[in-house]
Amino acid sequence: MLLEGKKGLVLNVVNDRSIGWAIADLANRHGATVGIGVQNDRFFSKVEKLVEGRERFDLLTIDFTIEEDYARLRQEAEEKYGKLDFLVHAAAFAPKDSMFGRFKDITFADFATAMQISAHSLIRLCGELEPIMNDDSSIVALSYLGSTRATPGYNMMGICKAALEAEVRYLALDLGERGIRVNTVSPGPIRTLAAMGVPGLQEKIRHVFERAPLQREYGQEEAAKSAVYFLSDLSQGVTGQILFVDSGYNIAAT
Repeated sequence: MLLEGKKGLVLNVVNDRSIGWAIADLANRHGATVGIGVQNDRFFSKVEKLVEGRERFDLLTIDFTIEEDYARLRQEAEEKYGKLDFLVHAAAFAPKDSMFGRFKDITFADFATAMQISAHSLIRLCGELEPIMNDDSSIVALSYLGSTRATPGYNMMGICKAALEAEVRYLALDLGERGIRVNTVSPGPIRTLAAMGVPGLQEKIRHVFERAPLQREYGQEEAAKSAVYFLSDLSQGVTGQILFVDSGYNIAAT
């Protein structure tokens, strides 16, 4: 029960394959009260089924492209929980053309959309929610190795993740005076709804499983365990860091 008595948000969840859902589920099983974010009504009923019959779950809606949603989210969270102990940023999106085409052809419109949803939303959430975050609380973002290595088929999302990781360091510096920790969990390729749009995903997953030092599979559950470590008091001396959850693949020159 590493998170017993803690309250926080996981934004956003799409379905049971979402890394965000794995984190929300495990955090709840460790005693936390979790507000799960969904983008709109299209996903609401799917996520609602995941928490049916479970205690200490609430569903909240936020579309990261709608400015008014941030203030509304803060108001709803404050009314439900008073103060927050953690925030998980688990949202990413890039228009299809910015993923599948040649990198040099990415338009500014697609660049801006991807950055707004996948990167700037973290800054915007911290700015809106920081007043209702408890001292010594925790913020966790999700990234991928494509932030620092050119990964075929990842294109625009690699830029977004590089920006996200830089934001984590600057937010850690900015919020550290209150003891608020900001860290990143960086899983290897995992079969999620968002990742299904990456060309050759299954081959990438197989390659990592075969070449990683541990030579064993990992997935949403392993990523969630690392996230819960960051959300818990076990990580009180850690901020601004990237924790890779890929069976060690990131260290291997293969």
